[in-house]
Amino acid sequence: MVNCCGLVSEKNEPVPLKSISVQLQVKDHVVSVSSSLQYVNEEERPLEAVFVFPLPADAAVCHFSAKIGEQEIVAEVQDKQSARDQYDDAVSSGQQAFLLEESDESSDVFKLSVGCLSPGQNAVITIVYVMELSVQADHALRFCLPAVLNPRYTPAASAAGVPEVSSACVIPYTLSLSVDVRSSDRISRLESSCPLDPLVFLDSDHTHATVNLSAGHRFDKDVELLLYYENTHQPTAVMEAGAATAQPGSLMGDPVLMISLYPEFPADIMSSLASQGEFVFVVDRSGSMDCVMHHGKDAQMRIESARDTLLLLLKSLPMGCYFNIYGFGSHFESFFPQSVVYSEDTMKEALKRVKNMRADMGGTEILQPLKHIYSQPCYPDHPRQLFIFTDGEVWNTKEVLDLVKSHVYSHRCFSFGIGEGASTALITGMAREGSGHAQFITGTDRMQPKVMQSLRFALQPAVDSISVDWTVPEGVTVDMLSQPINTLFQGQRALIYAQLKGQSSGTTEGAVTLKYKLKDQPVTNQLQFTLKPKEDTGLTIHRLAARSVIRSLELQERAGGADTEAVRSRIVELSVQAGVSSVHTAFIGVNKDSKQTVKGPLQQRRVPVQAMAAPLMAFQSPMSHAFDSMSNRAIFQSADCSMIECDSASDQEPEPQADPLLQLVSLQKASGCWELNAALADVFGKTEDEVTKHRPAQVDGSVWATVLALIWLNACRSDDQVEWQFVAMKAASWIHSQKPDGLSQCVCDGNILLGCHVTKDVLGI
Repeated sequence: MVNCCGLVSEKNEPVPLKSISVQLQVKDHVVSVSSSLQYVNEEERPLEAVFVFPLPADAAVCHFSAKIGEQEIVAEVQDKQSARDQYDDAVSSGQQAFLLEESDESSDVFKLSVGCLSPGQNAVITIVYVMELSVQADHALRFCLPAVLNPRYTPAASAAGVPEVSSACVIPYTLSLSVDVRSSDRISRLESSCPLDPLVFLDSDHTHATVNLSAGHRFDKDVELLLYYENTHQPTAVMEAGAATAQPGSLMGDPVLMISLYPEFPADIMSSLASQGEFVFVVDRSGSMDCVMHHGKDAQMRIESARDTLLLLLKSLPMGCYFNIYGFGSHFESFFPQSVVYSEDTMKEALKRVKNMRADMGGTEILQPLKHIYSQPCYPDHPRQLFIFTDGEVWNTKEVLDLVKSHVYSHRCFSFGIGEGASTALITGMAREGSGHAQFITGTDRMQPKVMQSLRFALQPAVDSISVDWTVPEGVTVDMLSQPINTLFQGQRALIYAQLKGQSSGTTEGAVTLKYKLKDQPVTNQLQFTLKPKEDTGLTIHRLAARSVIRSLELQERAGGADTEAVRSRIVELSVQAGVSSVHTAFIGVNKDSKQTVKGPLQQRRVPVQAMAAPLMAFQSPMSHAFDSMSNRAIFQSADCSMIECDSASDQEPEPQADPLLQLVSLQKASGCWELNAALADVFGKTEDEVTKHRPAQVDGSVWATVLALIWLNACRSDDQVEWQFVAMKAASWIHSQKPDGLSQCVCDGNILLGCHVTKDVLGI
């Protein structure tokens, strides 16, 4: 018996997907991804294969073709039901057919059906999509090729959902990946979560480079690439000419402009972080959060990492704000009936409950806790900020996003995708619709620095009165294709797509001006651009612009109203015109020369998607085109292929804080000070007597302890400053409020005791 618990043929032979080859072409901060999947029918009968796989939620799928022998069939975009009917008719009559469609429930799940492969026949399927690369905290541009499609929990009462769960421990296909980068800026470096060959520069300016994934990669985890340019924050404008074959005046026929702006806020304003606000932390406590963050050494459980992060967040909040913590799974609970004022007592109570948080709440239903939070009245002058932590295993993504969008005027939403396979549609969608910021914590990433960056965004002064003005020559008009900008964060990119109509007889220059108010101060950012289109860029920017319009129309359609049918027709029309996928269209290709009589029943095979400590996906019967619902419990696969249910809680008690940084932070009071005691002395590697004996006579024990803590943070954990920056700011503010005498001597004595050399200015006191 072959040791394989995956989906196999009747003869226990592997499914027919043999290899995946991916080529990335990066131009500045846009990437075109071409994936080729090779299938072979190794059975004695004609075969139909079904492959359900993840794509980034923001991707615009713009090409789908199949090559059988020397013949290539290029699919076209059609209305989804019409495409399904054509596919079924073709396969049932013995023709080869190929269907690619987006899930109705989530824009990051696609289903590929490969119909009627003859015995021994080889087919290469090519899918091309384009997308913008997201900007990370360290200014890297991030690309992720998802290997994992986590199970989407569906409650028993619901009939909707994306595909069911199964498991396999042998994945019979491999991945090859090559990257070509061209940029107007110098390329600094390229890093990855997977082994790469050395980066090769193809010009002396270091603006063109290539790199390959090292040979033999088993597609057993997400492939994450981080691209660093020397000056990521350079505003850019790219003008792309329309397609010669498209109707003038249409989106595809006119030139389209893509503007990238990086607002830089005045330093004096950014140094004064808000002390008001209501902070609601919403933490996934479903069974899947009891899985490891990654498969390296000393990996934490996801729920453990969430607990550590909550400790940092609770210690970093400003005095006088409001807060609450929710845990959710199949049901939800909150620490307090409604948000409470942040004080020493409420912080202690919350920390006590955080220590006992377990991944013990069953499935993943995020809709009900969100509805409950939105039903609570807001506090005047305390804008509500949601921080949502989940491994992205929900089934009703679009319903969640619609709810977040409907409350965008009373709150902001910051989202965090934890572990491999977190749904990009859910995580990026909640942040986009909630005017917040999305972060993904994958591989060996630490959760804390990413979350603290988002807290800085949440505490920065609100930006309002945002407007975009255009200066263009006479005869030219500008149609904005992007949704209005409703949020701006320091150093984060704002993207604008616009269609240019008409002709200019004179000047070829234009300008876009972004205006906004920050703490009632008017700020202006302007960018000049040329009206001369770039050389042929393969209509990449047009397709990204079309995708942006389609997504906003899909939101409009789901919101309902009298003109829903007209909106649906517009989505289909634009999707077909641009050759870009949507929820109402699909790519269909039929090889009309391949008609043959099918002898015997058509075998139906499902192709697993690899997952690490997450299930592989099993897919619905190929001829049924509804995305079936999930079972109520996710079954996870252990290393020896035995099944473990991940709905149960871990019985282990939380360990005491092993990290000295977290130990120090846990000892801080809500006001920002530390008390002089044995636990604090232990962080410094001293006894309580040693620390007490060196205290200068002019200062009390709390001032001395707080100065020592600040010295230790700056001297011993300077690399982790993003994690403790708010803790230190609170401490410095508390010291100022005490107006102590002899502070310079106190800092000097503290340096001697700890063997450090940190100045008073560096400490911020």
